[in-house]
Amino acid sequence: MITLVTGAAGFIASHLCWRLLREGHEVVGIDSLTDFYPRWIKEKNLQPLLGQKNFVFLPDDLAECDLAKILADAQVVFHLAAQAGVRTSWGQNFAIYLKNNSQVTQRLLEAAKGARLEKFIYASSSSVYGLCPDLPMSETSSVRPVSPYGVTKLAAEQLCYLYFKNYSVPTVSLRFFTVYGPGQRPDMAFHKFFKAISEKKEISIYGDGTQTRDFTFIDDIIEANIAALLKGRPGETYNVGGGHQEKIRDIFPLLEQICRREVKVTRVETQKGDVLHTLADIRKAREELEYKPRTPLSEGLRAEWNWLQELYEFNG
Repeated sequence: MITLVTGAAGFIASHLCWRLLREGHEVVGIDSLTDFYPRWIKEKNLQPLLGQKNFVFLPDDLAECDLAKILADAQVVFHLAAQAGVRTSWGQNFAIYLKNNSQVTQRLLEAAKGARLEKFIYASSSSVYGLCPDLPMSETSSVRPVSPYGVTKLAAEQLCYLYFKNYSVPTVSLRFFTVYGPGQRPDMAFHKFFKAISEKKEISIYGDGTQTRDFTFIDDIIEANIAALLKGRPGETYNVGGGHQEKIRDIFPLLEQICRREVKVTRVETQKGDVLHTLADIRKAREELEYKPRTPLSEGLRAEWNWLQELYEFNG
């Protein structure tokens, strides 16, 4: 089976490529290596994949390349490429998010009309819920994104549905909730926290730390993607959460235990676009995909800490 993975050098997609190779897929990874975070981290993600005989890497821009040609022999698409980051999506940057999240997705779906795909799996985000009053948030809850990033992810999700409805493209959308673990992007909270601890610097938190997140370990996210390929119903959307809704400030004692170092915290102003709470209702994914998150938060955080020490070559 030939499978296209977009954003292949990124955090989630590089893990997914490895899993697909183990499952016997021929994987075509595409990534333009944008400069949202350091290129060397993406290259480190890619390096071991490049030596695999069933992996082909295309350093192309989805907004410009010949997608019909790329999709000609593909049976599956995992679309994970995106311009990430809630806080950087405002102002003039919105044009970048609109292009890389919404317009690129439409272009890929347009090419998918002429392909014989078994499944087109789109990586959406819990950011689409925004100010949703429901906790936990279900797939039938209202979607009220409060950041330009969330708007572009929701637009792309809606595009997936309309190409399913009008052209029978077999799309499945997965709404990821706060993914963490080895490979996590440097702009994300746990990566920043661990790096600050290792450098004996203060951790900056937005607001008073009472905001909560549903943390999902990378291995559980990958399991959900594979389950969506095998069991996801075209045209449907599924929440993918980890069952770890925690207050940010309650994480710090756990970080001290893992790192064996004191955590020093400083508070900064709450950022526009941040939501106060997230918690996924995963009943639909559990029932239809047989999805079950398995990784305890302490175990997942320890795995990320060990990976970061190697990444930055920390010394004790």
